[in-house]
Amino acid sequence: MSIDTMTIPAWTGTVQVEDTTLAVSDTGGPGRPVVYLNGCYADTSHWRRVIAELGDGYRHITFDARARGRSGRSADHSFDACVRDVSAVLAARGITEADRPVLVGWSYGAAIGINWADRNPGRAAGVVSVDGALPNDWLDEAGREQIRRLFRRLGPLFPVARLFGMAAKMSAAEHAEVNIEANEVCATRVLVPVLERIQTPVRYVLASGGNLGGAAEVMEGIRADFRKVAEGSPNVEISAKVRSNHSKILRNDFRAVADAVRDLAPAA
Repeated sequence: MSIDTMTIPAWTGTVQVEDTTLAVSDTGGPGRPVVYLNGCYADTSHWRRVIAELGDGYRHITFDARARGRSGRSADHSFDACVRDVSAVLAARGITEADRPVLVGWSYGAAIGINWADRNPGRAAGVVSVDGALPNDWLDEAGREQIRRLFRRLGPLFPVARLFGMAAKMSAAEHAEVNIEANEVCATRVLVPVLERIQTPVRYVLASGGNLGGAAEVMEGIRADFRKVAEGSPNVEISAKVRSNHSKILRNDFRAVADAVRDLAPAA
């Protein structure tokens, strides 16, 4: 049955994937599935305002990535593992090609959603990128060392940050390598070809200002350059540019994110 003819009951539990378990919640209902993909070390709590704004006309599926939130630890924290986990969660929740979910990703989650949609053409109705998956070339060897130093310095704060859904069950070195790979996935030579060929509609909601590890002038330059990329990518559009910075966008501008979802797939 498709989402138009079948009402799915709400469910919360775990999904076994490779060497770990993922904590998953599914609101159920007859609406189109919307799958939320968290920031790099974040948990699902950051989506609550977007979910409330979209309401019961959608079926909301959230999950914590490996070693984040309530999910288990893993020996593999790679980007490709996180992309594979999207398929595992969809399969576990019985979401078929006919259901065509919308993927909504914040920061790192945006890159996961876009790459999953590119690797699975026709499976998704669309992807919403919340200030993530922005092509850039700032990362060199000096930049990698800067990231490693930053996370060594922040390491003692991680136990507290986990309480607020902003750190993973990883060492400081593992945090750093995940961040480095996330930047490499968004290198211009890697990401632009994906955006140019992707067959799934993608909507970007851009923040303003800087973020942890990215000065405001650097980030605003990357966002300005992205407009040219969007113009050259037939299925990519900028839905909105909001006043909030990267960290606060889901708290303050959740309506803009919800509007992008509605643009891709109206509520049931």
